[in-house]
Amino acid sequence: MLASGSGSNFQAFIDETASAACPYIITGLVSDKPDAFALERARKHAIPTTVVPFTDYRNRSDFDAALADAVTAFDADLVILAGFMRIIGGELINRYRGRMLNIHPALLPKYKGLHTHQRCLDNGDIHHGTTVHFVTAELDDGPSIVQAALMVTVDDTASTLNARVQAMEHQIFPMAARWFAEGRIEMQGEQAVLDGIPLASPVVLREEELLE
Repeated sequence: MLASGSGSNFQAFIDETASAACPYIITGLVSDKPDAFALERARKHAIPTTVVPFTDYRNRSDFDAALADAVTAFDADLVILAGFMRIIGGELINRYRGRMLNIHPALLPKYKGLHTHQRCLDNGDIHHGTTVHFVTAELDDGPSIVQAALMVTVDDTASTLNARVQAMEHQIFPMAARWFAEGRIEMQGEQAVLDGIPLASPVVLREEELLE
């Protein structure tokens, strides 16, 4: 798993692995931030960690190579980007093509990039949410697997949307990892395939279904 910040999604995976029914284990955490709180979460649960600070490298190419080596050293079947705030280089993407998942706080293909909650409000959207997708070279553009959607209320702010979306992320991100570990989801070409059926669109779950 890769994380740069507090690691709330990382914690959701840790909580998931506490269940005997969980079909995967976390082999390690890689961070680009030595002070990332995600590292504390990992240490508390005896999960091995590696820190690859961007400032330790002369250029982006050297950093990308070091990051790819750090991740590969954990010998994982799947790489999870749990709030990793740097664009992933091509070397790591190529090594784990079809075996790397990201979560984005928007209903892709809407609002790729940053500030998704405020952009949703600025455009007057009535629906918002989050998307788990396979990672490809194009930012926030890999095949989508599952989305969680909510209704935007008149009282919502960027802050309240962030909290509501995060609560759903903590449900659907481990869910997608379970599907992968159980052999249910895979990437074929440029499409996600679930239970042998190509997904013309991602599976969509509603806030009320996830948080009831």
